[in-house]
Amino acid sequence: MTQSPQNTPPAPVFSQPWHAQVFALTVHLHAQGLFQWPDWAARFGATLARHGLNRSLDGGDDYFAAWLETLEHWLAEAALAQPDQVEALRAAWEAAYLATPHGAPVHLAAADMPTRG
Repeated sequence: MTQSPQNTPPAPVFSQPWHAQVFALTVHLHAQGLFQWPDWAARFGATLARHGLNRSLDGGDDYFAAWLETLEHWLAEAALAQPDQVEALRAAWEAAYLATPHGAPVHLAAADMPTRG
């Protein structure tokens, strides 16, 4: 049985869950009034230019790696998260997912969270 166009599920907007998460986090920070969108666009555009990504992107890993880099730099400049804290959290998540059986949810213990210093 073939599906009609009305029954076909839409294609995912983001190709990876982390793409959606970093995008949603950025939108949330903007909605909280922590930065203005034109400032974000200028910073992100500078990151893309620095990476040499002046071509049309499809929203893949290269695009969102640049997005994440921009967010990490902005968090440090805004004194919301220092690079060592971001790296400690990334390492804690990596250790947690490597220790998690395939298909099981990944959990990060509170003791693994970096403290703000």
